[in-house]
Amino acid sequence: MPRAWSHRLQGYAWHAQTIGCSEAEVFRLTGEGLPPLFVKSEPISPFAELPGEIDRLRWLTGQPQLAPSVEAEAEEDGRLWLLMSEVPGRDLASSPDLSPLKIAEIAADALRELHALDVALCPFDQRLAAKLAQAEANVAAGRVDEEEMDDERLGRTAASVLEEALALRPATEDLVVAHGDASMPNLMAEHGRFTGFIDCGRLGVADRHQDLALAAWSIEFNFGAAFVQPFLARYGGPVDRARLHYYRLLDELF
Repeated sequence: MPRAWSHRLQGYAWHAQTIGCSEAEVFRLTGEGLPPLFVKSEPISPFAELPGEIDRLRWLTGQPQLAPSVEAEAEEDGRLWLLMSEVPGRDLASSPDLSPLKIAEIAADALRELHALDVALCPFDQRLAAKLAQAEANVAAGRVDEEEMDDERLGRTAASVLEEALALRPATEDLVVAHGDASMPNLMAEHGRFTGFIDCGRLGVADRHQDLALAAWSIEFNFGAAFVQPFLARYGGPVDRARLHYYRLLDELF
C-alpha cells in the first residue's frame, strides 16, 4: 500500500479478488462503519493498463454512465495504485438471484445505453487501427497466453491468430463508445438493476461488435448458447455475425 494512504485506509481489512485475467492485483476493502472501497495495483511497464483506466474512469464521471469513481492514485515501489469507490451489487457472472434471461436483458440494456454516448466526446481511440497495433505489440512482446485461447483456436500460435486478424479486418466500423471488455464479470447489478461497469481500461471509440462479441461469448460460456439470441434481440438493431466472430478472434491477442 502507498505510504500516503496508510492513515486514510486505517481500519480497513483487505480482501484479494481472484476473478479476472489481468496482471493487476485487486482488493476489496471493508471496515466497520466505513464505505467499501477497491484497490487495484499493477507493475509500472509500457503495457500497464491502469493509467488508461484511471483516465477513463475520470472521463466517465462526467457522463450519464455508472462506474467507479477515482478516490486516489499513486506510484510507489515500481507499482501503480488506484483507489476507487465500490460499484454496489454483484457481477453478472456471479448473480445467482438473477435468471440467465434477466442477466442477458440487463447486459443488453446497459450496453445499448453506453453505445448511445456521443463518440465525438470520447477521447479514447479503440478503433481497429489502434487495436491491431496493440495486438502486434502484444505478440512481439510475448504477452499473449496461447494456452488460454478459446477451444476453437487452442493449439495455435499468437502469430497465426494475428495474421488471421489482419487478413480478416473488416473494411468499415460501426463506431460507438464501447466498453472494450464487456464480459459478464465486468457488469454489475443489484436487486435486478444495472449498477455500473468495472474494469474500464479498454473503453473507447470502437465498433459496437467489439462489445457484442465478448458479451455474447460470456453469456454462452456462463449460461448457455440459448441465451445469446435473447441478448442480441434485446440489444436491437442488425448484428453482423462475421464481425462477432472477428472481434472474438481479435480478443485472443489481449
